[in-house]
Amino acid sequence: MSLLIAITGGSGSGKSTLAEGLAAALPAGAATLLSEDWYYHDCSAFADFDPASFDFDDIVIRDHDLLVEHLTALKAGQAVHAPVYDFATHSRREDVGQRVDPAPVLIVEGTHLLCSEAVAALFDLRLYLDTPDDVRFIRRLLRDQEHRGRTARSVIDQYLGTVRPAHFRLTHISQERADLIVRDPSTTVDHPDPDVVAALVRPLLKHPVFAAFG
Repeated sequence: MSLLIAITGGSGSGKSTLAEGLAAALPAGAATLLSEDWYYHDCSAFADFDPASFDFDDIVIRDHDLLVEHLTALKAGQAVHAPVYDFATHSRREDVGQRVDPAPVLIVEGTHLLCSEAVAALFDLRLYLDTPDDVRFIRRLLRDQEHRGRTARSVIDQYLGTVRPAHFRLTHISQERADLIVRDPSTTVDHPDPDVVAALVRPLLKHPVFAAFG
C-alpha cells in the first residue's frame, strides 16, 4: 500500500513546486508525482464550447471519477495510464498516454483535491498551501502570458470572471479538510526560491506519516 499525499491551494500558490520539493527530499525512487490537471474533462466535446467564456475553474471540469479510479489502483500497487491534457486545444490527447507506476509515496497536486469529500477521503495526508493572493495572481499572469500565449487583458478578465470567484467558492473553503495548512512567505513570482521551498518541506518531513523514511 502506498502513502497518498494531497497538496492543494489556489492557482499560482506553488503546489507543483512544493510537490517536487517534497519528492526530492525523500529517498530516490520513493515518490511518484501526479497532477490533477491531467484529469480535465475533454472540454472540446462539450456542446457550444467557447474557451473565451468557459469556466475552467469549476469543480465539474475535473474528471474526479477517473482520478479516484487511478489513485485507488496506484495505492493498491497497480500501474495506470493517466490522460494527457492539451491546454492549447482544451482536449485530451488520444495519440499519447503516460504510464504512472506505484511508489511508496504518491504525491498529488491540484486545485480541487479537497473540494470533493470522496477525493479528499483517499489521502493519508492533506496539505493546503496558503500563499498571498497578490503573489498568486502575478504568478498566474506571468505564466499564462509566457507559456500559454495569453494577453494580459485576457488573463485579468478570466481571473476576475471565474478564477477568483471559484477560488473563494471552492478551493479556499476546502482547507477545512486539510490536515496541515502550510504558510508560504515567499514573494518570488518567477522562479520559486529553493531556500523557501526547503524551509516549507523540512517541517513536513517530521509528520508521523513519514516515520518510515527516517
